[in-house]
Amino acid sequence: MSYERPDYDHSPALRTIAMPADANANGDIFGGWLLSQMDLAGSVIATQTARARVATVGIKAMAFERPVFVGDEVSCYCKTLGIGHTSITIRIESWARGRQEEKARQVTTGDFTYVAIDENRQPIPIVRKED
Repeated sequence: MSYERPDYDHSPALRTIAMPADANANGDIFGGWLLSQMDLAGSVIATQTARARVATVGIKAMAFERPVFVGDEVSCYCKTLGIGHTSITIRIESWARGRQEEKARQVTTGDFTYVAIDENRQPIPIVRKED
């Protein structure tokens, strides 16, 4: 497999297969399904970073560049853009590869912001790891 992702030199935060139930009548995967996969991937990284529960509070710069089809393997790669007092912003790229294809194609990019929250769903400070 060939994934040509600049600055994303780690494993995907999420990898899944697009199924028929995720598609419209034309066989294209719903954008909402792909958006939810990206949100799940970003929450994995945000939760690890915050070492706490997180909630999605914003999505910006979202771009659907190419369609995803039933049977495609979808991989979401994450890169932390910034860590604030209670929030984390993560750029998420989604790549899709047809089952019989060698190369993946970039299909979406978006910047997601998560806030660390406590058991009462109130924002809490992010404790940064010691270097």
